[in-house]
Parts: sequence; structure tokens; C-alpha cells
Amino acid sequence: MSDRKIVYVSKGLPKNMTYNGQEYLSGIWKEQTDELHVATQQIAEDDVANPAYHGGPDRVVCLYPFEHYAHWEKEFDQPLEKAAFGENVTAENMREDQVCIGDVYQFGDAILQVSQGRYPCATINKRNHNNQLLKQIIAAGYTGYFFRVLQEGTIESDSPIIQLSAHPAQVTVASIHHLYFHEKSPDPKVLARMLELEELATPWRNKLIEKQQKL
Repeated sequence: MSDRKIVYVSKGLPKNMTYNGQEYLSGIWKEQTDELHVATQQIAEDDVANPAYHGGPDRVVCLYPFEHYAHWEKEFDQPLEKAAFGENVTAENMREDQVCIGDVYQFGDAILQVSQGRYPCATINKRNHNNQLLKQIIAAGYTGYFFRVLQEGTIESDSPIIQLSAHPAQVTVASIHHLYFHEKSPDPKVLARMLELEELATPWRNKLIEKQQKL
């Protein structure tokens, strides 16, 4: 697919914000920038507030599909700010049903591998002043996803996106989300195939193991 495209890139350090009179600390507030300096553990001048649930080597770069912005703006009849979902890369033709766990892409001179879908939390509601957003994101599966870094480098706002390899298992980010959140009795064979993915990040592997144990 030749029409993958970065729309903009963003970064930001945790800061204190207020929602419904309550102060909270979060790294979800990103600002548009010209380039990202991507290392194996994190992006320069970018960080998370709660490392127990965010960040780490399997969750260095967060991507959110640009197409979803139009969906949410129509759904809630309100405009969204840039990087409204706390993502580092906002891109076209990189939706959750178009990318697979283990796929490898080059962004600028950084080489990244899809590691997991995003497990969204209520901070997204606070960021967008919309207490219905998280519920709708989970329903739609429009979560975005994460990359681990195979080669450090710089991603510029106009860097091309080149797919270097497609994982042979072809398990999409969307399919894992759907199985976990929306299938009460998933096919054990499908679940087992997902768990065979060595490239799937540990937090999501553990979630799937829990699902498997309940069957």
C-alpha cells in the first residue's frame, strides 16, 4: 500500500491538568512537533506519568489512525484537537484492521515493529472532556496501537512510511481487540494462534491467557 502517510507527529511530557474539578497528572497531552527522536526505551522529550500501565520498550511509539478523527467528530458533533488521543504519530491508511502484530515499518530512519493494540483508559475522556468517549472507543475498536523500536532514528512530520515486512500470521490489531472485548466465547484455536505470536507484547499476552483460562 503506497498511500500510507504521516499527517503529523507529536510529543509531550506529563503535566497536571484538571477535569471536573479534579487534578490529574498525565502524559496524554502531546503537542505537534516537526520531528521525533526515537530511542529504544522512549522518545526524546516524551514520557508517561504512570509507568506501571504505560510506556516501556514495547510501547515506545503510539500511532492513532487519522481517519478516526472524522468519525469521532461526527459521532459527538465536536471538533478534536490534534493528538487528542495522546498519540505520537497520526497517520492515514494505518488503521487497526490494516496492520498486524509483528509487522515491521520504517518511519524516516527509525524501524518499528507493531507490538500491541492500545488498552484505552479513562484519561482519554478527561483529555477530550467527553465521558462517553472511552466506552465508544472500545465498542468501535478505534484504539490505536503501539510499536517497539528495532532501530533508533528520527521521524519527521513528512517522513515516508515503508512496510519492510508483513508478519506471516497476519493477526490484525483489530482482531485481538475484538476477541478480547467482544467475544464471550472465542474460538480456542484462534486464541491459541494469537498466543503463539512471539511479537505480541507481554501485557496483552497476559490478557489473552486470562481469557483462555476462563474458557
